Amino acid sequence: MSVWEKIKEKTEAGERLSSEEGVYLFREADLHQLGQLADGVRERKVGKRASYVLNRYLNYSNICVLSCQFCAFARRKREPGTFELSVSEVVDGAKQAVALGATEIHIVGGLHPSLPYEFYLEMLRGLAGLEPRPMLKVFTAIEIRHLAERVAKKPMVEVLGDLQEAGLDSLTGGGAEIFDAGVRERICRGKESAEEWLEVHRTWHGMGGRSTATMLYGHVETAEQRVDHLQKLRGLQDETGGFTGFIPFAFEPSQTRLAELGKIRRASALEELRVIAASRLILDNFDHVTAYWISTGLPLAQVALSYGADDLHGTIGEEKIFHMAGAKTPVGQTRGNLERAIREAGREPVQRNTFYEAIRS
Repeated sequence: MSVWEKIKEKTEAGERLSSEEGVYLFREADLHQLGQLADGVRERKVGKRASYVLNRYLNYSNICVLSCQFCAFARRKREPGTFELSVSEVVDGAKQAVALGATEIHIVGGLHPSLPYEFYLEMLRGLAGLEPRPMLKVFTAIEIRHLAERVAKKPMVEVLGDLQEAGLDSLTGGGAEIFDAGVRERICRGKESAEEWLEVHRTWHGMGGRSTATMLYGHVETAEQRVDHLQKLRGLQDETGGFTGFIPFAFEPSQTRLAELGKIRRASALEELRVIAASRLILDNFDHVTAYWISTGLPLAQVALSYGADDLHGTIGEEKIFHMAGAKTPVGQTRGNLERAIREAGREPVQRNTFYEAIRS
């Protein structure tokens, strides 16, 4: 029996793939056979539905104490291109989005060196006070550690409790990048380790919270390191069940220091489909895999709905992080565009909430 036949047999029997089989998916498997197998798993999990969320991205600041080589978003204080919003400016932006139907406000920022702890709590309270109340998907794991260790100087579980009480509904999946320590040393020296990222999400899940998981690929990582990353996510999901979905996205190299150092070319469309399909098979305990159209573009995200993805993320409104790195995709999408793409792919569009639960179809 060939490696592919063994993978197909195990997948159809609901058995877990090994590390070696995961590497085979990234390196050798026929892409279209892989997509067909991943699409079958998707259909067994979610049927014909494909979802999207009416959301709005807001960034309170891009001032950051780190200098990650893959990032074109962050700035040091007083460096050209910095911005910093007040609580009222963040809330006003969210209020406009809610008036247009947004059900989720998605917020991340840099690791700001001087904003007080109360700023973050006031921001959440102000957002939670909007009518109708949107779900608040806010902060990466590294922002949580920054708040605990440098800003509030309190145990992480207490900080998460404060944020939850102020209105936090979900953590974002950002900051995961690739978990391998050697890769992190090359692309985001000084950032939290894999264990620290996982511990934030483990703690949050233990408090009843939910979050998404991500992977940034297409830079200096190997197939083995991608598989290791996915297996670590799979292991925490076995433990907590707290991840709602998985969102892979390709590194945008053009405006980053990492591209200058490594002469890195952006992942191809075929590689993006391969990552989505392989992730669907390896992450057997995740119900949802998102094709992040900000990264792929909407036409390729639409194709990805036949390669294991079941979600197109959201309307977003104004995305900064990928576009400051050189992304050429639109900064937002309409509900109509997302639903049209889903229907053209032969799926049934479902508007979801932050937890991938259906609101309307």
